[in-house]
Amino acid sequence: MGAHLVRRYLGDGEPDPKTLPASPVGPQFEERVMVATQEQMNLAQLHVRQRDYCAHHLMKFMKCKRDMWPNIFACKHERHEWDYCEHEDYVLRMKQYERERRLLMRKTQKQTTEAA
Repeated sequence: MGAHLVRRYLGDGEPDPKTLPASPVGPQFEERVMVATQEQMNLAQLHVRQRDYCAHHLMKFMKCKRDMWPNIFACKHERHEWDYCEHEDYVLRMKQYERERRLLMRKTQKQTTEAA
């Protein structure tokens, strides 16, 4: 049941997800900027796991829910913006990971061909 985890966490040639991107970032990956400040996130009482590049959308959604109570379904637009931002962030992280993995594979192949 956990066979896919063994390859990812014990395999050689896999990039460390905590240090991405290790190689220079190309033009397809623009530099991301945090919109929400640390003070704003503290005032909104966001958990540590929620403090990502989409925190400003989450804070808008939480404010809308608080203002529209008990009609929280009026905040569909804010919820959609937050979900879309989270999805785009996930896709971008997976693309960066895959790019790093392929660069590592290319580097090891080049070293093995030079050694042979």
